[in-house]
Amino acid sequence: MTLLDPTWTALLYLVAAVCFILALRGLASPRSARRGNLIGAAGALIAVVTVFLSTELDNIPWILAAMAIGSLIAAPISRRVKMTQMPQLVAAFNGVGGGAAALVALLELSHNEDPWVRLAIVFTLVVGAISFAGSAITFAKLQELMTTRPVLFPGLPVLMGLVLVLAVAGSWATIATGSIGIAVALLGVGLVAGVLLVLPVGGADVPIVISLLNAFTGLAVAASGLVLGNVLLVVAGTLVGASGTILTRAMAAAMGRGVAGILFGAFRGGSTAGSTTQSERPVRSSSAEDVAVLLGYAQRVIVVPGYGLAVAQGQHTLVELISALEARGIEVVYAIHPVAGRMPGHMNVLLAEANVPYESLKEMADVNPEFKLTDVALVVGANDVVNPAAKTSPGSPIYGMPILEVEDARQVVFLKRSMRPGFAGIENELLYQPQTTLLFGDAKDSLGKILAAVKAL
Repeated sequence: MTLLDPTWTALLYLVAAVCFILALRGLASPRSARRGNLIGAAGALIAVVTVFLSTELDNIPWILAAMAIGSLIAAPISRRVKMTQMPQLVAAFNGVGGGAAALVALLELSHNEDPWVRLAIVFTLVVGAISFAGSAITFAKLQELMTTRPVLFPGLPVLMGLVLVLAVAGSWATIATGSIGIAVALLGVGLVAGVLLVLPVGGADVPIVISLLNAFTGLAVAASGLVLGNVLLVVAGTLVGASGTILTRAMAAAMGRGVAGILFGAFRGGSTAGSTTQSERPVRSSSAEDVAVLLGYAQRVIVVPGYGLAVAQGQHTLVELISALEARGIEVVYAIHPVAGRMPGHMNVLLAEANVPYESLKEMADVNPEFKLTDVALVVGANDVVNPAAKTSPGSPIYGMPILEVEDARQVVFLKRSMRPGFAGIENELLYQPQTTLLFGDAKDSLGKILAAVKAL
């Protein structure tokens, strides 16, 4: 006996689906992202409660215990995670979703003899396993538990082809026989496929692969909805799959590359390498006091934030510095590259934490023409997104990527911890140009010294 009849169940599922759609709409803009998150959470709550009230469930205590354990693990991690570790968190949670969908499909195989349902089960098994294993490797790369460079070895393309053949053969056998043993083997093939898919990806391409795997998880969840006969899972999974695909294409376009080139570019030397080799070429470095003079007597300054600012958690100090400059009558804006940091919107969220007005953030297409009219471009922890190699070096792995054209400014100041290259693993020729000055050190500490020197002018 259930508490909800089919009509109310369908109505509540519709409400939850609308919440998911509105949530995606809200997440499209930094201004409405918080509201979008809350609407999405409300939709998820409605969906879960509806399942409990409309379905005759066995072992409810075990289900509630599992939910409690998951909540006790996820809530503290989500609250304490650093901004710089957000992509890793997304990868981990995404992998869990893909793995859960695959396990549900495996359990449902013995209950279904319809070949079309088994086709959906096989799809969920393979795609969910790829998402789980691939997300684990992206997590390890971003967390630097393994090398961020592409991992290649002799015979890798042949091995990938063999895995593809095994996946097709295992899928056909599972559909034909319904064998749990073959399905488990197919699950293993999917896990291997996920590992092999991500190993050749390196450096700045990893966040794009996270978005692609997120789309995979959405498709796996949608397929599991077909298996379970749950329309809401189909809707939610399709939304995640579609939005993940759109985001992947947008990120790839921001990098000036195709998705295939990102996944398989390492086989022809086109992947971002993730090198950590420091250059020993001479550069012009300066003191905080000299940088303060450059900034304090400028008329117009453009700030380019990057991952180094997020690592140092220097956004609040940066805002104090900008306020001091504006108090001197200096015009200051922020230039935001679509893939600055590790994920889209990374810099927007970082600066929002410091209460930077959204109107002060300018997107790449709008701000690039303004660099020629700018006295000083202050680059704080960014590297690849301002590297002229994207325009001038056809052999570079970032060649063709749209960049912030800071080299057009009259003076360029780089705040860098060291001469290590960016996440793409290549040198930035802008560092060696005559109009460029470098200030070495932790970004927060350097900004604090500049702020003190500006106030002393």
